[in-house]
Amino acid sequence: MERKETILEIEDGIAILTLNRPEKLNAYTGTMMQEIIAAFDETDANDDVRAVIVTGAGRAFCAGADLSAGAKTFDYESREDAGSTKAGLGNPVRADGSIDYSHEAVRDGGGRTTLRIFESLKPVIGAINGAAVGIGVTMQLPMDIRIASDNARFGFVFARRGIVPEAASSWFLPRLVGISQAMEWCTTGRVFDAQEALAGGLVSRVVKPEDLLSTAKALAREIADNTAPVSIALTRQMLWRMLGADHPMEAHKIDSRAVYARGRTADAKEGVMSFLEKRAPNYPDKVSKDMPDFYPWWSERPYA
Repeated sequence: MERKETILEIEDGIAILTLNRPEKLNAYTGTMMQEIIAAFDETDANDDVRAVIVTGAGRAFCAGADLSAGAKTFDYESREDAGSTKAGLGNPVRADGSIDYSHEAVRDGGGRTTLRIFESLKPVIGAINGAAVGIGVTMQLPMDIRIASDNARFGFVFARRGIVPEAASSWFLPRLVGISQAMEWCTTGRVFDAQEALAGGLVSRVVKPEDLLSTAKALAREIADNTAPVSIALTRQMLWRMLGADHPMEAHKIDSRAVYARGRTADAKEGVMSFLEKRAPNYPDKVSKDMPDFYPWWSERPYA
């Protein structure tokens, strides 16, 4: 697809998705949403891609939703402009004035983005290079590893804008940082620095601005050079989806299926032999065609 607000670069097994509206601090729009989703469709389908890095152009990661519509920014019923994530989806308000909350136009655009990242078959690394507030921080939550520049700033500012946390962050955030920390950040709506994000568990490390992308690339390179792609795709989904399991037996069921299925593959043989022979592995299985027959194991969800 033609990209207007993002850049997708793929080189040597690593994809870098850059939010690219630097003059607007990479403010999030419906176009950006569509391009992010399309980028993850592309990286999932490309067996050469082993990891995805997401970062921002210029001095911000993403400064939140584009507020150029002013007071109508979050009033989607009043917005049918091309920049709205709801444009062309119709009106969920019935003739009697009641709202059809199951209507496609009611869906939050940020949630479409985070759910697509959540479904990724490739590990996702956030390289947070600057301001990251609103959707700029909630879109990071389904990323597997978040690394921040020491000049990054974060803010779950929704209550200060008269709305509520979006992008499925009420599910993601407490699981990542705990309910108390999540409540503090969301109820105050204040902007905080990278060191507080590190202390609170939102990011795994803080580095100098000039070291940010190289650090993310080194981590992606470690994944690409040493691990089996199908194993990583399974591991990613196993860890995320077990966050909602009600008993460790649910994890045991999936572990058992996965270990049995993977143990029969050429990947498992290569993993053992490359270790014994003290050489770099060359895993033959592909995510596009060699996922085990029990995948995906989770139940159907609304909003296909």
